Amino acid sequence: MRVLVTGAAGFIGFHVAQRLLARGDSVVGFDVVNDYYDPAIKEARLGVLEGSNGDFGFIRANLADRTAMERCFADHAFDRVIHLAAQAGVRYSLENPHAYVESNLVAFTNMLEACRRAAVPHLTYASTSSVYGANTTMPFSEHAGVDHPLQFYAATKRANELMAHSYSHLFRLPTTGLRFFTVYGPWGRPDMALFSFTKAILAGESIKLFNHGKHIRDFTYVDDIAEGVIRASDQIARPNPDWDSAKPDPATSNAPFRLFNIGNNDPTELSAYVDAIEEALGIKATREFLPLQPGDVPNTFADVTTLQAATGFVPGTSVREGVRRFVEWYRAFYRV
Repeated sequence: MRVLVTGAAGFIGFHVAQRLLARGDSVVGFDVVNDYYDPAIKEARLGVLEGSNGDFGFIRANLADRTAMERCFADHAFDRVIHLAAQAGVRYSLENPHAYVESNLVAFTNMLEACRRAAVPHLTYASTSSVYGANTTMPFSEHAGVDHPLQFYAATKRANELMAHSYSHLFRLPTTGLRFFTVYGPWGRPDMALFSFTKAILAGESIKLFNHGKHIRDFTYVDDIAEGVIRASDQIARPNPDWDSAKPDPATSNAPFRLFNIGNNDPTELSAYVDAIEEALGIKATREFLPLQPGDVPNTFADVTTLQAATGFVPGTSVREGVRRFVEWYRAFYRV
């Protein structure tokens, strides 16, 4: 198949593109390569993709640029679109909300329109576990309502889900939204905990544990995420024949629309996550315990039974093993 992967220079997009190329698909990557975090690691990811033996092409442009998007779809006929480009980060959304409007709302509108006009067979896009917001019933289920986001980032991703449903309903565009739970692993984002903790510990600096290290996260290894994304993309969303408008299921519809969690289904306390980093590094961390930050969700825990039933996806990487693989990559990449 010919697959468009947006955010191909990003953490998850890179791994998804690699996996598609390895199985013989043709991949067109689309990414603006901005400086939200060090562009050098993004360029290095692109170098790996461009140096592979697979059929990989790359478009360096902003998805909020409607002309660039239209040109991309005019030049290629896609069998699948996997939209992973977004402005990520919970805390940054408190500082620069306009970046989220451009990347998560304007760009997503351009994507929906392009897919509609090109009659793309299936659009799969990234959402986030952050949409669960003030919900406290765990494990988090796609079949529960998510109407109380705690940060603007989560609000924009929830908006994506609603926008996608409108296009699925109006234009019968099949869409699948994927709620990711705390992704980590090799080639990860420098602004995320595993990366920053590893860097600080190796430098002999203290690490900051918010919520006094009591955060619980469903840490999900990036290879498991990539496998789940591709399995969901392969299986085109269809209307739920049992959907009942009197008792509407938020995760499905009488339109070709669905939502899936992708998580490890094995929540881990942040302090135990640091234990795994210490073990992999062979170095003890100096821990600085701090209160909960504004916008932070204390706990996450994914119910992945719906995804498993639909695609057969079962996450298989333990936190200890995933952290070990990250540390090996980090030492090799930065020659530490």
